[in-house]
Amino acid sequence: MTMMKMQLRLLLIMPAILLLAITSCQKIISINTNNAAPQLVIEGNLTDIYGDQMVHISKTVPFNATNNYPPVSGATVIVTDSAGDIIPFTEESPGYYYNHIFAGNYKETYTLTVTTGGKVYKASSTMPAPVELDSVSTTSDQFDKNNPFTIVVNYQDPPGVPNQYKFDLYINSVPVQTIFTNNDEFTDGRYVHEQLFQQGTNIVAGDTAKVDMECIDENIYQYWFSLSQLQINGPGGGITPSNPPSNFNNGALGYFSAHTSSIKIGVVP
Repeated sequence: MTMMKMQLRLLLIMPAILLLAITSCQKIISINTNNAAPQLVIEGNLTDIYGDQMVHISKTVPFNATNNYPPVSGATVIVTDSAGDIIPFTEESPGYYYNHIFAGNYKETYTLTVTTGGKVYKASSTMPAPVELDSVSTTSDQFDKNNPFTIVVNYQDPPGVPNQYKFDLYINSVPVQTIFTNNDEFTDGRYVHEQLFQQGTNIVAGDTAKVDMECIDENIYQYWFSLSQLQINGPGGGITPSNPPSNFNNGALGYFSAHTSSIKIGVVP
């Protein structure tokens, strides 16, 4: 189960749990968490790398159901740019829609439109100018005997413009589930050495680390930053769960991100 879907599953029952906690001193309330109405979840990514643009559509499930999130088939999925040009997506497996012959352009605003179940869902995202990831290195953590190495990303932040970043980390081709985000509020125009602190993956000498640095717009940064705060090792040790701020209308969960991608690979010495 992906981290985002695990969080979504938890978030759907949180209002009911909070209500029980507030009113427990007055009377006993019986809450049925099994009948929450399914919500549409759209995960859309459009990058500046040619080919394999993907949109995944599914629905949430009740809290005590199995981890099988029903795919949504038969949807109409298109992306349009600011000039009105249409980029169609085709369903290739249940709930997965692709376009293999397109790459996004910097500073262009794209709108994803999904039509399903008689409703239309839209979200827009502007692709930022790219920032190149210079290298991936490691640093030793003397305080964590179980995980002595931490991956470090190194890059030059452009001066005078706001930048937001998301980092996808893979160790030996296996994705690390921790969400890594950063912005340049305190590092504008500086050369950055950002440590990707994570838990659950023991990094040892000889491992291969791959990092995909995405330049994302402000709305998408707020989405991923909100999810990162829900992690056990998130800022401040985690916060009370709430739905992350989706950029979709019409009540859909999820996100649509038009972002750049810079990938570097390193070997832990």
